[in-house]
Amino acid sequence: MPEVDVRSELIPSLLAGGRSNVSYTLTDASGQRFVLRRPPLGNLMPSAHDMKREFQVLHGLNSVHFPTPRVISFCDDADVIGAPFVLMEFVDGNVIDTEFESRKLAPKQTDSLSSNLVSALSTLHSIAPAHAGLDNLGRPDGYLQRQAKRWGEQWTLTKTRDLPEILQLHEWLTKSLATLPTDLPSSIVHGDFRIDNVIVNPTSFDIRAVLDWEMATLGDPVSDLAISLVYWSQPSDTLRAQVPVAQHVTDAPGFWTRSQIVNEYSALTGFGLDHLDVCVALACFKLAVIMESIRKRAMSGQQLGEASHDVEAMGLATIALTTLGLTVIESDAITALNS
Repeated sequence: MPEVDVRSELIPSLLAGGRSNVSYTLTDASGQRFVLRRPPLGNLMPSAHDMKREFQVLHGLNSVHFPTPRVISFCDDADVIGAPFVLMEFVDGNVIDTEFESRKLAPKQTDSLSSNLVSALSTLHSIAPAHAGLDNLGRPDGYLQRQAKRWGEQWTLTKTRDLPEILQLHEWLTKSLATLPTDLPSSIVHGDFRIDNVIVNPTSFDIRAVLDWEMATLGDPVSDLAISLVYWSQPSDTLRAQVPVAQHVTDAPGFWTRSQIVNEYSALTGFGLDHLDVCVALACFKLAVIMESIRKRAMSGQQLGEASHDVEAMGLATIALTTLGLTVIESDAITALNS
């Protein structure tokens, strides 16, 4: 583990791409780089952006050798930089976060990357929380129902306009989730697993580190798969194409289809996926609320990073995700996402 040279000045640089928690590289006099993560400015949703939680999750996953940046320290003294923060190692590698970057890859490479992403998600869901010291991270029972309630409350707090359609989606979710079986699987869930939240080995395309653990908890692993499917993109997408996060990144030849992802995940985990549709609708609702929160911060001038000028785009993304969730209700998850 590299040590910070506390005698030297640390040179900060904002890492591009962040829309929620904010990340900086810190470079010391010897040229060593570290990463500092802190909450965003302004409009913080209750219980979100918990830096202590992110530190605990990373520390636990470090202990079981799941690919994550090794944490160095956590500081809860807001007087130091104006907010709590986590300091961690800098993991070198590639982040495939634009269509331009993904189009550089050969189909054999995008096929390997697709396989490695599904494998990483499946491996995460196979970790016994107690083995990582994370058995108190959350309460798996009733997780999906609490998610619908929580993000419904967040919508009320963060909305910038009235959208009757999102209330319609929330009402359907509340009723549908209440009918689910009580013996659904549980695991550590990431909460925002997608291609641009991983660091990739540039030659083997193995996953060197999974990033952004601020929403991690114990819950239904199928909800993690659902988030990944909503963020995944295919060339024929219409509604998904209006969400400016990892936009068109997996459209390139060789990337798996959503159906391939579902089939491989099912084969690796053995989990039943009978409730995938409702999980995808819930993922659409959750992401719609998050896009609205980013829009609110951008409108107030408190959003850092590449989303700071995305007021219109984030507003359209909220509507597109809401429509996508309602489309899932009318058909099924894969058909809706592929349309």
